[in-house]
Amino acid sequence: MNYQNSYRQNAFNQLPVVVKNLLIINILMFVLTFVFIAMFDIDLNDKLGLHFPTSQKFQPYQVITYMFMHGSLPHLFLNMFALWMFGKSLEDLWGPKRFLIYYLITGIGAAICHYTIVYFQMQDALNFIDSYIANPSLSAFDEFASSVGSTMNSNYLLSEHSMKEALQISVDQVRDYRIALLNAPNIVGASGAVFGILLAFGMLFPNTELMFLFLPIPIKAKWFVLAYGLIELFSGLRGAAGDNVAHFAHLGGMLFGFILLKYWQKNSKTFY
Repeated sequence: MNYQNSYRQNAFNQLPVVVKNLLIINILMFVLTFVFIAMFDIDLNDKLGLHFPTSQKFQPYQVITYMFMHGSLPHLFLNMFALWMFGKSLEDLWGPKRFLIYYLITGIGAAICHYTIVYFQMQDALNFIDSYIANPSLSAFDEFASSVGSTMNSNYLLSEHSMKEALQISVDQVRDYRIALLNAPNIVGASGAVFGILLAFGMLFPNTELMFLFLPIPIKAKWFVLAYGLIELFSGLRGAAGDNVAHFAHLGGMLFGFILLKYWQKNSKTFY
């Protein structure tokens, strides 16, 4: 008998039902992204990731499906490791139904917070585009083309077309850019829900000591959560766009988790 394999199987089977199934679904969907690209040339992250709500690529189901998609193996591993590490204690405490509700609400809340920030970030560009479409001029088009790095300008348009045609082409170009701008944002990953889980663990098991390879001494869960939250806040405010991390989605998961925990604490006698 292979005792090592038997131990691993028993350890996996002892995981609470929701955590176990979330791990399975996330890993399965990650594998399927490669299968669909190779066999059907379909990008599941683009189809199931969450696009901006007013974009052409947005579908209502993406509010849920985005939580089960991941862009890379490290992204998947870190989220699933945290889900396994902290989620088990929470599901054992709450039971599967409440844990799943918490997981989904914090994931949805993370998306709401992320796209609220994106909305304000895009407003200047969208206002300019809408104003241009309503009242186009080639001088304004040159300003637009310069700001987005386009090689097309008024001189090029007028060398090939009449003024009326040039204006219509410029409007079409700006309108196409608006569509592309709205279609571009796309978030994937369980990070928002995982940060909600991290927040809940820190609040419910504040004095549990955690050990990490990068820390020489144990750290209490409450201080770890606080430090992680401050790092995400600083990174988000600093505008770390180049790191391809949705910092405000992480904070959104924590925020919605905090609100939900306080609601349950106030309204449920069986919260603890």
